[in-house]
Amino acid sequence: MSATASTAEPVANLSEKQQNILRYLRANAAEQTYFKSRLIAEELGLSAKEVGANMRTIIDGEHDVTIEKWGYSSGTTWKVTV
Repeated sequence: MSATASTAEPVANLSEKQQNILRYLRANAAEQTYFKSRLIAEELGLSAKEVGANMRTIIDGEHDVTIEKWGYSSGTTWKVTV
């Protein structure tokens, strides 16, 4: 369940929410590797469910980050590598 790619800019086939999530991960992954859906949601004004639903499209796309679904306790955790 991971995606790796080489484009640094969000691509046109991502929704605005998905582009916002991807930008957030890119900006914060250097300082943090693991992200909880609910904390991403709080930062972006979304629900944790919206983050999880949109993360699948980001994972399946070709981007400059690797994302793995990591844990489920107290909400979903994502392992992000830039």
